[in-house]
Amino acid sequence: MPHSSLRNLLAVVSVALVAPALAAPVELNLPAQPLSVSLRQLGEAAGLSIAADSSLTGHLQAPAVNGMLEPTVALQRLLAGSGLSYQHAGNTLIITRDDLGSSLQLDATSITGTGLGDTTEGTGSYATGSTSTATKLPLTLRETPQSVSVISRQRMDDQNLTQLTDAVRQAPGLSMTQSGNTGSDSSPIYSRGFQVENYQIDGEPMLGAGYMSIFQSNDLTLYDRIEVIRGATGLTNGVGTPGATINLVRKRPTSEWKSSVGLKTGSWDNNSIELDSGGPLNESGTVRARMVAAYRDAGSHIDRLNERHKVLYGIVEADLTPGTLLSVGADVQHHDANNHARLGLPLYYSDGSKTDWSRADSAATAWGYSERHYASGFASVDQQLTDDWKARITLSRGRYEYDEVLGHTSSTAYPDRLTGTGGTVWGGRWGAKPVQDSLDMHVRGSFELFGQQHDLVVGHSRQETRYKADNYDLWTYAGWSNVIPTYNGWDGKTPAKPDIPVNGRTDYNENQQATYGSLRLRTTDQLSVFLGARVSDWENVRKVDNYASADTNTRRTETGVITPFAGLVYDFDDTWSAYASYTTIFKPQNNRLLDGSYIDPLEGEGYEVGIKAGFFEDRLNFSTAIYQIEQDNLAVAIPDTYVTGTTDRAYTAESGTKTRGFEVELTGELQPNWQLSSSFSRNIVQDSNGRALNTNIPQNTAKLFTSYLIENLGNGLTLGGGVNWQNAIYTDGRGPNSVRFTQESYAVVDLMARYPITEQLSATLNVNNLLDKAYYTSTSSAFYGTPRNATLGLRLAF
Repeated sequence: MPHSSLRNLLAVVSVALVAPALAAPVELNLPAQPLSVSLRQLGEAAGLSIAADSSLTGHLQAPAVNGMLEPTVALQRLLAGSGLSYQHAGNTLIITRDDLGSSLQLDATSITGTGLGDTTEGTGSYATGSTSTATKLPLTLRETPQSVSVISRQRMDDQNLTQLTDAVRQAPGLSMTQSGNTGSDSSPIYSRGFQVENYQIDGEPMLGAGYMSIFQSNDLTLYDRIEVIRGATGLTNGVGTPGATINLVRKRPTSEWKSSVGLKTGSWDNNSIELDSGGPLNESGTVRARMVAAYRDAGSHIDRLNERHKVLYGIVEADLTPGTLLSVGADVQHHDANNHARLGLPLYYSDGSKTDWSRADSAATAWGYSERHYASGFASVDQQLTDDWKARITLSRGRYEYDEVLGHTSSTAYPDRLTGTGGTVWGGRWGAKPVQDSLDMHVRGSFELFGQQHDLVVGHSRQETRYKADNYDLWTYAGWSNVIPTYNGWDGKTPAKPDIPVNGRTDYNENQQATYGSLRLRTTDQLSVFLGARVSDWENVRKVDNYASADTNTRRTETGVITPFAGLVYDFDDTWSAYASYTTIFKPQNNRLLDGSYIDPLEGEGYEVGIKAGFFEDRLNFSTAIYQIEQDNLAVAIPDTYVTGTTDRAYTAESGTKTRGFEVELTGELQPNWQLSSSFSRNIVQDSNGRALNTNIPQNTAKLFTSYLIENLGNGLTLGGGVNWQNAIYTDGRGPNSVRFTQESYAVVDLMARYPITEQLSATLNVNNLLDKAYYTSTSSAFYGTPRNATLGLRLAF
């Protein structure tokens, strides 16, 4: 809404006779605490809505306010010295900067009463008020006809979630089968029984160039939230699996200057420093900027493993006109690791008995390493066309540069129990520098028809990824002995690094372009109908210049692929709603059959129905869903089998597969100062004959984390804790006797505590795996979950 229209609205509403409501004294006992919390509690006590942009209040502390006071008097005390003031519109008190006067601005980042906007930073909440990842339309979680979960900034800070894999372990419905160190190609993320291969940054799809696990290394310091849409998202991704889409949403500049410095130290010499600063660059506030930087030097419970993270992010926003917003930014992330292994140790000895390694024992050679560097630049222009319509164009370029020398033990070479002999090492190298260019332009708005307001978005997007890279021999080499003398006392130095020759060069190019549209029709006040479609063209060209054999040239194309989406949402009242949705699935695959031919594109249909509720102005969200996914050409890996004449894993194509399951989630604020995230997911994948598939991932997972602020304990102590549980997983054909290996069900307990030492300085303690549970994170090799560990952090805000 333009500023002039908002001012006119406020002028009309303010004539209401609300003086008695604003003047009636209320008994208050507000401790010194974050200003956003005090404003919410004051509004609840006085029966008022207090609206404030979270960027104005999120970094501020409020003084203690006690006694029988008129709400406006209490508000003045809370705002004293903050540089903020207020104006009232009817029964709403609107917070603004002193220098803005009556030029009030409320947007999607504001807290309205006890409600939320899309930005989670500064709200103290585990929930969000708006998301557009599923349909490109800004909708509340209750209005979205799919399963949506959010890991908010507060949740990341409370649980010390520093990289994407940390958040995945806490996200409802997601699981990770980790067979090696973070980001390994052998550590896929799963949702609803399928690998997660759809990643977005600020809503823009990432193609990945066939190496999707590289996104697992993303550092979370620069993100406001992580949105997870479970199920197929062909409308916004075009091609992809029906598991889930993970959308990483960057932090944005704030309208007031705020800065912070964070220091952390933890078990195994895990140390880090984080810097975050931003605000207006000119007096009028029309130009704003933000900079985030971080450095982490992370030891590990695994012998010799060390990881280093470097992060730098900057963004500038400028209001070129009252209706034109220009955003320009860039970010750089480095993730480097020494003694890095993509697999764990063997699960069995040569006599068929299970191995009993220490959780500290490493499968890595001393010469194995992983370097993953990412840099991107982006720019967008948002143009307000009318009061109801807005256009946006976004351009971005991202470059992933990875170089990995692989050196780790073979999980299928079984050592002697007594002597430790019989083990071998696999060696190799791969690397590339993929560059992705992206363009998205769309128009979004609302229109009136038949007495109802409807929403529409229409757009076009393009993505291109390309690279040229050397190819290397893998695993074994002429003249190189890969034998480990003995596992007893092994330090990873023997055998020495082989000479890894270049055997060819690959020229890779992947293009995707699509035109899409999404429509929300309000057929009645209670019923909304969602209709959408995406028409995609896809091309993948891979040229390989093989130095010792014939060259290959593969070109695969798909043209005019239509991915429809349909959904219904029926509101029973202001709290409860029911929904149903349908979408199709289409994904070209890089998996190959034993004879080397590519598996046909994955195709199928997805159905989902559920019930949702939003309590306390959507600060607490409940959802439950049941779903069924039917697919053809599902790629299923053949254990320990490779494409003829290559080192690539071989797959079979399963058709007629079905995935069924249900999910329940309750996330948000149970009451002031009490945040909760809880979920249960059950998923069953079967082939056309009813046999279980993907038994190496859990069918059932339950996740819980909660935190509570004890206001009257000193300056206010926040305590939190949670537990993650999963059922047993197994894989057949393991070990020298080809038996079933099973990891029984287990639970991991975490705790946290935070205390504000002063208004600016706070301390946070996290203890993970409190009960020191020992468990395997996969059924393909002996790779253990992290033992009990602790991290202490200090944050200074100014």
